[in-house]
Amino acid sequence: MEQIKLIFGLTKPYAGRRWQYLLFNILAALFSVFSIGFLIPFLEVIFSSDELVKPVAVEFSWNAEQLMLYLDYQLKDFIYTRGPLRSLYFFSMAIVGMFLLKNLFNYLSFFNMAFVRSGVVRDLRRKVYRKIVMLPVSFYSEERKGDIISKANNDVKEVEWGVVGSVEMLLKHPFYIISYLVSLFLLSWQMTLFAMLILPVSGYIISRLGKRLKSTAKSSQEKLGEVLNVIEETLSGLKVIKAFNAERRVNDGFDKKNDEHFRLMVKLHRKELAASPLSEFLASVVVAAILLFGGRLVLSESVALDGKYFVGYIILFSQLITPAKALTEAFFRVQKASASLSRLGEVLDADVKIFEPDTPKHLDTFQQGVEYKDVSFAYGEDPVLKEVNFSIPKGKTVALVGSSGGGKSTIADLLPRFHDVRSGSIILDGVDIRELPIAELRQFMGIVNQEPVLFNDSIRDNIRLGRPDASDEEVEQACRIANAWDFIAALDSGLDTNIGDRGSKLSGGQRQRIAIARAVLNNPSILILDEATSALDTESETLVQKALEKLMQGRTVLVIAHRLSTIQHADEILVIDKGRIAERGSHEELVAKDGIYRKLYELQSF
Repeated sequence: MEQIKLIFGLTKPYAGRRWQYLLFNILAALFSVFSIGFLIPFLEVIFSSDELVKPVAVEFSWNAEQLMLYLDYQLKDFIYTRGPLRSLYFFSMAIVGMFLLKNLFNYLSFFNMAFVRSGVVRDLRRKVYRKIVMLPVSFYSEERKGDIISKANNDVKEVEWGVVGSVEMLLKHPFYIISYLVSLFLLSWQMTLFAMLILPVSGYIISRLGKRLKSTAKSSQEKLGEVLNVIEETLSGLKVIKAFNAERRVNDGFDKKNDEHFRLMVKLHRKELAASPLSEFLASVVVAAILLFGGRLVLSESVALDGKYFVGYIILFSQLITPAKALTEAFFRVQKASASLSRLGEVLDADVKIFEPDTPKHLDTFQQGVEYKDVSFAYGEDPVLKEVNFSIPKGKTVALVGSSGGGKSTIADLLPRFHDVRSGSIILDGVDIRELPIAELRQFMGIVNQEPVLFNDSIRDNIRLGRPDASDEEVEQACRIANAWDFIAALDSGLDTNIGDRGSKLSGGQRQRIAIARAVLNNPSILILDEATSALDTESETLVQKALEKLMQGRTVLVIAHRLSTIQHADEILVIDKGRIAERGSHEELVAKDGIYRKLYELQSF
C-alpha cells in the first residue's frame, strides 16, 4: 500500500483533474450497473409465458428482500400497464441510452487521465534533468551515462504506467467493483457472500506473483542502463574502435549485455503476462462455483430465487471480472513502477554536495585576487591535494605544470566550486568562496578546457551560452578577438551554421577558438585555461595561442599547461607533484634550479 501511495502522490499537482476523473468514473460505474440491470426486465418480457395479470402492490422498504420485491412489483406493473411490446421497445432503448452514457463518462475519465499521466511524466523528467544539471561533477565519475539516460527515459515511462495503475486502483476500479457488489447483494446476498469467501484466495496468489515481478523489473532496468551505456561509449569512440579493428570485440561485449537484458525481459514478461490469464482462470473458477451454488438456490424450495434474477446475477458477476482483472494488472504496473521509482531516486535523492551558503555574502566586482590557503582534497579516501598554498593577485598569471595525475586540474576545478575543499579554504577578495552564491562566484570566471564542450546548435548560440541576450555585434567582436571570425564568415550560413554533435563539423582549432570566443563574450575577471592548446596541431596552436593572449590581457589567469613554451611569461609557475607544490618561481628561476621543472624543460627543448 505504501508503494501505491508513493506513486499516487506524484499526481498531487493535478488534484482537480483527479476529482473530475473520480466523478466521471462513479457516473460510468452507475450507468454500467443500470445498463446491465435493464436486461432483467428485458428477460422478464421475453421469457414470461404467464398471462398478464395486475400485480399485487408492495410497499417500499430499505430492507434488501423487501426492496427486491418492490422493484419486481414496479417492473411487472410497468409491463402490465404498457403491454409486452411497448415495454420491450422501452427497455431496448433504455439499454442503448445507459450504454451511451456509460461510455461517454468513460471517455471523459480517460480525457482527464491523459492530462494527469502526461503531466506527471513532464514533471518527473523536469526534476530528473534539473537534478542532473545541479549534481556535482564528481557524481558522474561514478555513474554510467547510459544508465542515467535509461533512468530519465525508460524508468520515467514505467512510472507513467504506474501512475495510471495507482489512479485506477484508487479512483476507478473500486467504484466499479463496489457498484457491482451492491447490486449483487441486492439480487442474492447468499451467493455474494459465498463469492466473497473464495475471492481472497485468488487475491493472495496474484499478490505473491506481484512481489516477484518487482525485483525482476528493477534488474531488467539496471541491465538496460548497461546496454545504453555501451551504445553511448561506442558512439563516442567509434573512430578508435575502427582504427584498432575492434568491431568484433565491441560487438561481442554488446551481445553479452544485450542477451543478459533479453533473458531478464523474458522472465519479466512471463511473470507480467501470467497475471491476466491467471486472474481470468481464477475468476472462471469463482464463476463456476457461483453457478453451482446459485443453481442450487434456484432449485431449492427454502430459498426462492427467480430465474431471471439468477441470469442477471451471472451477467453482473461477469462484469465484475473485468474491473477485478484490471485491478490485478494495475497492481502489477505499480510493482514495476515502484522498482523504476527507486532507481530514479538514486538520481533525485543524490547528495548535491555543493550547497548554497545559508547567509551569503556578495561581491559586486573583483578587486584583489585569489588565495588558496592550506587546501586539501580527496575524491575518495586517498588525498589528491595536500595543504596547497598560493595566491593569484589581480591581473597576474599563475601557471600549473607537472606530470599527469599530480592534481593540477583538481586545483582549477576547486575555484569555480565544481568540487569543495576537504580542508582549508579558497579566498576571493577576502571572502571564502563557499560564502558566495554559486552563480555569483562563477560569473567572475571564464573556462577554456583542453577538449572544448560545444553543443549541437548554431555557432551563435554556442558562443552566447552564458549571455543569451548578447547582440550579433558583440558576438562578432568576441569572434574577432578569438581569431575565429575569418573562418566563421567564410561559412555559408555564418553564425547560423549548425556545428553538429559536439562540434563535429569543425576542426579542433576552430572548436577551440569558438570556446575562446564564448569566454571572451562573458568578459570574465578570472580566466581558467586547462591545457587549452595541447591537443592542437602547430598552425592551430599558433592561432589559438594568439587568441588566448588577447583574452588574457588585463585578467587574472590560472593556466594549466604541459607545453612549457606557452607559459614562460607567467608571473609565477607552480610545479605540482603528488598533490603538493614541489617548486615555485618564474621560468628563469626554475630553469636555474636543478629540479623537476628543469628536467621537463630540457625534455621538451630536446
